[in-house]
Amino acid sequence: MPLKAQRVIGSQARFKVLYGGRGSAKSYSFADALLVKALYTPMRILCVREIQRSIKDSVHKLLSDRIDALGLSHQFSIGRDLITSGCGSQIIFKGLKHNISEIKSTEGIDLCWVEEAERVSADSWDVLIPTIRKEGSEIWISFNPENEHSATYEKFVVNPPPHCVSAHITYRDNKMCPEVLVREAEYDLDVDPDKYEHIWEGRVKRYHDALIFGNKIVIDEDIKASPSTDFLFGCDWGYSNDPLVLVRMYIQDKSLYIDYEFYSVGVELGEHASAFDTVPLSRDGRIRADNSRPETISFMNREGFDVVGAKKGAGSIAEGITFLRSFKNIFIHPRCVGSVDDFNNYRWKQDSLTREVLPIPVDKSNHVPDAVRYALEPLISRKKSWGAA
Repeated sequence: MPLKAQRVIGSQARFKVLYGGRGSAKSYSFADALLVKALYTPMRILCVREIQRSIKDSVHKLLSDRIDALGLSHQFSIGRDLITSGCGSQIIFKGLKHNISEIKSTEGIDLCWVEEAERVSADSWDVLIPTIRKEGSEIWISFNPENEHSATYEKFVVNPPPHCVSAHITYRDNKMCPEVLVREAEYDLDVDPDKYEHIWEGRVKRYHDALIFGNKIVIDEDIKASPSTDFLFGCDWGYSNDPLVLVRMYIQDKSLYIDYEFYSVGVELGEHASAFDTVPLSRDGRIRADNSRPETISFMNREGFDVVGAKKGAGSIAEGITFLRSFKNIFIHPRCVGSVDDFNNYRWKQDSLTREVLPIPVDKSNHVPDAVRYALEPLISRKKSWGAA
């Protein structure tokens, strides 16, 4: 557990806040500390987030995994939507937005953990905070900042309440951060400092108006393709230290769905086949890839994949972006971390003096959008607008 997290958790504050970038172990720190408390002292613990349509949307799995990793399986009973400890602690899970009446009637909470708190609305905070009113109760808050005007950022970072202790932590504070995440952070620092500041340093975005896909992106854990789905595959080759990207997607109800990806920096050519094999059915479908690497395309075809070069050409980027923006939404499964990052950070150029948004895409955070454009090339060439169809 990072030292900064230890200091926050060990304080006597009512509000304990961990915020910052990816790989900083915010959630792991709160999960482990919560389980230790539940193990030795009978408590009623409420774990919430703004939207919880099913138990899969909660921290139930994280807590279950940590119970196993810490060797505490004999001390806890893990139910479908309730975790209990041998000493009588109860850990329950609720969504704020659709369970307000239940939240209001929840009594006797000793500890409330608000995960992914960036998404919690001002109205939800107004209901939750007075509900956690037991003497000595605490509210733990973890989030990755997104918008400097979000209710959570303003309430707990800009103007923190009394009895609030917080820490801004990053992957550099986490001595156990996986090497693969460190490599990705260093890559973003080198090629896309704005993305690095947001994703890895946990700073709020300063370029919202320039985002190409804006509110088109929906992160959805419930994405599940039917057995008869026609999948499309797109690839962007890694150059030097650039990431190798393979994305699986499909179109349904005028929306685009991305359900699997491979996205990693520093992949050698001899490792490409095993990388592609991590994306289900990638050997069964045609993969459209950047055509500037014909020798790599030939190599992958010898490895048993059906890879063809996308035709690209003058105006293809603009046409592709227009086509993607015509979808009603672009749904991305949260396991596709690279896709989430790239689509959420792909942006238009801004005038350096006036900050006016210009219709020129910045050549950064574009690896997955490019791979998706290649996959959809046959449709784009027909100039069909899916979202408007």
